[in-house]
Amino acid sequence: MSQSIERLIAAQRAALARQPRRALSDRREDLRRLQALVSEDIDAWTAAVSADFGNRSPVETQLLELSGVARAARQARRELSHWMAPRPVPTPLLAAPGRSRIRYEPKGVVGIVSPWNYPVQLALVPLAAALAAGCRVLIKPSELTPRTNALMAERLARHFPEDQVAVVQGGPEVAAAFTNQAFDHILFTGSTQVGRKVARAAAEKLIPLTLELGGKSPVIVDPDYGVDDLAHPLAWGRFTNGGQTCVAPDHVLAVGGPERARAIAEAVIAQAARFYPDLSANPDYTSIISPRHYERLVALVEEARAAGAQVLQLSHDAGLSRQTRRFAPTVVINPPPGLAISTEEIFGPILPVISVPTVQAAIDHVRGRDHPLALYVFSRSRAVVDQVLDQTLSGGVTVNGTMLHLANDNLPFGGVGASGYGAYHGQRGFLEFSHARSVFATGRWHSTRLAAAPFGKRAHQIARMAFKA
Repeated sequence: MSQSIERLIAAQRAALARQPRRALSDRREDLRRLQALVSEDIDAWTAAVSADFGNRSPVETQLLELSGVARAARQARRELSHWMAPRPVPTPLLAAPGRSRIRYEPKGVVGIVSPWNYPVQLALVPLAAALAAGCRVLIKPSELTPRTNALMAERLARHFPEDQVAVVQGGPEVAAAFTNQAFDHILFTGSTQVGRKVARAAAEKLIPLTLELGGKSPVIVDPDYGVDDLAHPLAWGRFTNGGQTCVAPDHVLAVGGPERARAIAEAVIAQAARFYPDLSANPDYTSIISPRHYERLVALVEEARAAGAQVLQLSHDAGLSRQTRRFAPTVVINPPPGLAISTEEIFGPILPVISVPTVQAAIDHVRGRDHPLALYVFSRSRAVVDQVLDQTLSGGVTVNGTMLHLANDNLPFGGVGASGYGAYHGQRGFLEFSHARSVFATGRWHSTRLAAAPFGKRAHQIARMAFKA
């Protein structure tokens, strides 16, 4: 398999040598084809994704995946001439006369490693950014979504030659071989544990990386925020896609006493019941991706229950839920801090609600852990929101909502620290896959002629001027 990957990279490098800088019209056509690719047979995409999960609503796939790819491609087509244009920058007096500008060059051959939870969006939105930058791209999707991968490979091959875009399929051994190749840039989306391995492999070859990782995205709830207003965004953010979202709210820090935490928990479960009546056969509720992942979630809840935490769970048939892998929406009240549910990314429809005495205590909780990929704060007070923003650091933030910062393609999406580094979406994605190349053009005469050895009085004057210029 590594030889096949090497062959594809060699073909893309040869194509890059023939056309080092794709014209604006070519890039726009690439993006038009990508937009068409996800829009021409929506039913085929939704069916493939649902088959891979066991069940996922076509509405979720259209809203959270296909439309996002179409928007990314459309925005890039519309704004690409502005993004690509060389940017003039001022020339300081000591460098005059001359002209200074920044050119944006394609980095080259890009490797995209995408996960299973959003198998279309997290492969093809980065592809849109790389195509906008003029790069050639290989995609390695997760082996847990084979039907979606096969459809993606077939559709991309229909619209793009393999020396421009290609898909490499296979399991963990293929992923390891893929990330050990000499790409010009790698974008990896996945767990922090695997991200560290990718970073080590890339460091050996000095390959620049974009790491989109996970972590535990906290929700800080101020006492002034009504429980009824809170339930819908919390339940939507936690239970959409069966909770299998990297920026889903991972746990709630409810400022107030245990009664406040319980009131929030009960409201979230009541909202889940309105979202998903008759859970085991509900066509709108997404199944957990595999039996192994389902059993991991069972173990998280049972450990918390055994430790004395209160567990609220939507009514369901346990046997049928296991068979269909529809894990019931669950809220765990005040789990002890040392449990797996309190230390590991949950990545499923389980929401711990933890009571904390003050907003500052909630902030201290967040600051005492790795920087999260997303942070959510619910408050009617601008001062409280600013307090949280000023004293914490996260990849992104939604105020009085969940996950909505991802809906704005003008906002960069990325982590910080253990939740990743680098970012994409919109112009930030174009910049991620571009090299900002500095260009300085002198006039026929340049002031360095006055500052060359042997150094006389004028050279000493220029050296002193350099501190003020």
